[in-house]
Amino acid sequence: MKRKRDIMTCKVKKLKARLNIDASKMRQGIDYQENFVPVASRNSIQLLLMLMAVHGWHSTQLDYVLAFPQVPVEKELYMKIPRGFEIDREDSNNYVLKLHRNIYGQKQSGRVWNKFLVNKLVNELGFTQSRVDKCVFYWREMMYVLYTDDSLLAGPDQNKINQIIEDLKKGRFDIMDGTVHLTQPHLIGNILCDLNLDKPNTVTKTTPALSSKILFRHSDSEPFDKSFEYRSVIGKLNYLEKATRSNIAYMPHQCARFSSDPKVEHGKAIRWLGRYLYATRDEGTILKPIENKDLEEVYVDTDFSGNWDYEGASEDMDTAQSRHGYIIMYAGCPILWKSQMQTEFALSTTESEYTGLSYALRSAIPIMEQLKEMNEQGFPIKTAVHKIHCRVFEDNSGALEIAKTHKYHPRTKHINVKLHHFRDYVNRKEVSIHPINTLEQLTDYLTKPVNRETLVRLRARVMGW
Repeated sequence: MKRKRDIMTCKVKKLKARLNIDASKMRQGIDYQENFVPVASRNSIQLLLMLMAVHGWHSTQLDYVLAFPQVPVEKELYMKIPRGFEIDREDSNNYVLKLHRNIYGQKQSGRVWNKFLVNKLVNELGFTQSRVDKCVFYWREMMYVLYTDDSLLAGPDQNKINQIIEDLKKGRFDIMDGTVHLTQPHLIGNILCDLNLDKPNTVTKTTPALSSKILFRHSDSEPFDKSFEYRSVIGKLNYLEKATRSNIAYMPHQCARFSSDPKVEHGKAIRWLGRYLYATRDEGTILKPIENKDLEEVYVDTDFSGNWDYEGASEDMDTAQSRHGYIIMYAGCPILWKSQMQTEFALSTTESEYTGLSYALRSAIPIMEQLKEMNEQGFPIKTAVHKIHCRVFEDNSGALEIAKTHKYHPRTKHINVKLHHFRDYVNRKEVSIHPINTLEQLTDYLTKPVNRETLVRLRARVMGW
């Protein structure tokens, strides 16, 4: 049983009930083989949304109604007769139900659905599956992104979109279509409710965190009072920041480090962030493409040992770790951002900056390859250069030197080989690395808490408000 609510009003709009099989007794190798189901990456979803904004594409959100049971069962399976269901037999306890359709609850139901749909798309409807992301498909100038049973179809021609929808329906798929929104007021409302900050008289904050104080382990402080579900709220905040709110990315990650033993200070930090969200609950990321802007730009910055705590270092060695942040932009708008504590202990600012540069390009290069792939498929992607190119902005001269000129440096010879993975792209001039003034660096709020003036300046550049 399930209640579906309206995303804006939170009112119940539909009651759902469905028959599920109990998969707890299913045995791998006998009742099923594999259960892995690919889903579209966040990179692909954000890239499609950006292409829609930049090129003015039409789009439609497709929802497959009761997706899994639309597919035949993969192998012979039986289930007990559900309670309340009667059959015309005296010895009904000796009977079971044989499955004909791929009903919910099976270990492999998602995989069976995915394989069936991909086969229909590629072999019957003429889609081309992406080499970069197995849940992205191309049809002429259309791009189709699949996430289990929800999907997004976009392209420059509305008539072709309608044609694809009709083709899918002819393939005996039951589909509903709608619209796409980027803001998440419903999720923010849930977070505020969890924190008991959903009252009209709630005091608000102008920044996500106190800029003058770094959050440590605070081992000697009193334990968190458990006035809300700490881990649950952290999980919701992480989802929120990854989807639409890069301006809060630093604090959920910092608070998550102490989930095993939260203290009073950590609870106060989350409540502070909740008060900021209360004041900005209807905001998100505004996509305002800039014409003649290079296709892909990456901004990288690192806070070298910014969490260092001399007094608490004996109990928490992680305070010596650095944090890097990066933002990948398309036509001046953000596709992907990340705030991350580095797993390696950097011995210098140069090393920490170079590590951040390497991690950023691990995310940027697949996006670049996907854009190349779309060019090969004939997509009308606007670009100021003939070749898909990535520009990376870094404000540390040492990291720039290592990345651009592969010389032997005695003080950096220990840097792990895995961090040099992007050098071939630099040699082929597909990635170029440029210095940038620290004031122009867009990632400051991903690596440390910032004051209101800095937050407003960066938020306007990245999020558009």
